[in-house]
Amino acid sequence: MTVRYRSPRREDAAAATRAAILTAARDLFLERGYATVTVPEIAKAARVATQTVYASAGGKSGVLAALLQPLLDDTSAVEANAGGRETTDPRRVLALAASGSRRVHENHRDILHGLIRQAPGEPAAQLAIDDAVAKCLRGLTGVADRLLQLDGLRAGLGREQLIDELYFFFGHHAWYDLVADRGWTFDRAETWLATAAARTLLEN
Repeated sequence: MTVRYRSPRREDAAAATRAAILTAARDLFLERGYATVTVPEIAKAARVATQTVYASAGGKSGVLAALLQPLLDDTSAVEANAGGRETTDPRRVLALAASGSRRVHENHRDILHGLIRQAPGEPAAQLAIDDAVAKCLRGLTGVADRLLQLDGLRAGLGREQLIDELYFFFGHHAWYDLVADRGWTFDRAETWLATAAARTLLEN
């Protein structure tokens, strides 16, 4: 049996190259927008060959997917949902949802506000962004299902409508509009969104 030799030095060099590519691409994407940046420009900024960007990170859409991966790995909303399952107070469920959503958007503010908000212009890149939005919707679906198990929702509010309204309050656009566009602090936005969601979704 052939034993494949692993070179730690080579692996470290490859990791450093990939990190340089991601850092360069992130800076360019945030400065100019994803759609206008080219792979040769990323390579030049990272001081590597253009082909290295494809080999190391899978090209521009692969770079975007890698930049979004920490967002997909963030467990803040999952932890908040777990807390929501431990309470029987619908207002507390919404407060936890606001807190979890806030932590995700605060932890990844540059990426969320600078990349997901912009239309990527490429189907492969849009798939990466769709994954991030889908994760948000999965979390909010869990919130909706917990609220439906409890008493207190306004009359006639069905599951799909509830998910849509939760997305309105706790999806990425809410944080863009209040924090990025209007200059609110995350504390202020979290408090207002939780209060407004409770006022809209729950019985008075």
